[in-house]
Amino acid sequence: MFPSPTRMFLTKGVGVHRHALTAFEFALRDADIEQQNLVDVSSILPAALRGYRSRSRDQLLKPGDITFCVLARSETNEFGRHVYASLGLARPADPDMYGYIYRSYTDTV
Repeated sequence: MFPSPTRMFLTKGVGVHRHALTAFEFALRDADIEQQNLVDVSSILPAALRGYRSRSRDQLLKPGDITFCVLARSETNEFGRHVYASLGLARPADPDMYGYIYRSYTDTV
């Protein structure tokens, strides 16, 4: 069993290509997480989780690390269509309580 995460960061990426898999790879590159082994998890934030800015996160992650993520992803095959995905974050005032991450996206393929 994995230990509970103690650190988190938020990032975003956009990928545009005629093939969905290539567009997803471009989005990972844009988000600067293409070298991580991403494991998608549901929506619970562990208690006492600390956030990090982009500069400090670069020192924490090494290529090939297993990185747990809540991934909001949206894609379309309609040329010129803009689609969006987003995350909502709920962190309680009490640091001993867990929080939530909500993912919102639209599938328009």
